[in-house]
Amino acid sequence: MTRDTADTPGDTADPTDRPGAPPDTTATPDTSTEAAGTASTVDASAERAGTVSAPDASAEPAGTFSTVDASAERAGAVSAPGASAEPAGTASPPGAPAEVVRTADTVGVSVASPGTTDEVGAFAEAVSCARLVYAFGDTNAVDGLDLDVREGEVFGLLGPNGAGKTTAIRCITTLLPVPTGTVRVFGHDAARERMAVRRLLGYVPQQLSADSGLTGRENVALFARVFDVPRRERAARVAQALAAVDLAHAADRLAGTYSGGMVRRLELAQALVSAPRLLILDEPTIGLDPIARTGVWEHINAIRAATGMTVLFTTHYMDEADQYCDRIGLMHRGRIRALGTPVELRRSLAERQGADALPTLEDVFRDVAGSGLDDNSAGGFRDVRSTRRTARRVG
Repeated sequence: MTRDTADTPGDTADPTDRPGAPPDTTATPDTSTEAAGTASTVDASAERAGTVSAPDASAEPAGTFSTVDASAERAGAVSAPGASAEPAGTASPPGAPAEVVRTADTVGVSVASPGTTDEVGAFAEAVSCARLVYAFGDTNAVDGLDLDVREGEVFGLLGPNGAGKTTAIRCITTLLPVPTGTVRVFGHDAARERMAVRRLLGYVPQQLSADSGLTGRENVALFARVFDVPRRERAARVAQALAAVDLAHAADRLAGTYSGGMVRRLELAQALVSAPRLLILDEPTIGLDPIARTGVWEHINAIRAATGMTVLFTTHYMDEADQYCDRIGLMHRGRIRALGTPVELRRSLAERQGADALPTLEDVFRDVAGSGLDDNSAGGFRDVRSTRRTARRVG
């Protein structure tokens, strides 16, 4: 297995340059790599495929994406809207409102207080970050982040390069440790219950996680093994995931022959094969043309509508965020600076500027982030090179 140390400013090792989750440890790892698809080594397959392993997870058939039965709960699946199945520590319905308070760092829109609960005291948030800090050397990439993502919503985390978005996502997915503050996913502590958190989420990173030397079916089957889907159910679950993203017709072709849009849909199938309650997408449509971008989002929304799945994603496409997000958090210099629905953010800026016309979401972005140029941004040349490589391969 290949493991990386935490990235530092400049040309240093980046956990997502080879997408995937480290094992359940924070120690400095080694640098050996095993080939993808090795039948005897699930962890090696996980590293190659770019995902998080859940060795002890127990998965049962989930039926179809539109019908999730009680056994799917044990696999970390989302119950269909109105279903009562919830994991330990959660009992609130999708989209349950959180108590709202104002903070000094928020521009014009109120921010939900982390850790708030619904009327019966159960967690109302899919993700809750409180005073999260993560530093690379002397630079705080995430600087006291307070963030809540409500169960069942599509939440967009926006911000300029170096704002800390990807670092925050790595902490949420347990790819990075949580040194200061707290991160909870459906009530589970990401620092102390890493495997429990991993069983609840699917993750599509910026960098490619599909193997061009495997067929679409083989790529998804590999993820089914990594997420410990029972052997007797794998074939059906793989076929189900491929059909959900409209790739059944190309399932037995090499992924290297896929178009950019098909590659991203394949990565969605990989993330969805374990029926996650939370889907995290880090710039899922980077490098895609407008038609392919629309196609990816149509499949995401169809699956979300059928399962009630929560979606957290980052993007630099403001039209995408405006169209698909229930709420948006604008992040700058490691903190959320504005939070609300797209319309609330735009109206707030119009009121503060005294403008008659409603500004665009891009105007809000510029107002919060300024120039967006930050010489102290985390990462460096390696991050830029990796992102451009991904855009080139799917473009």
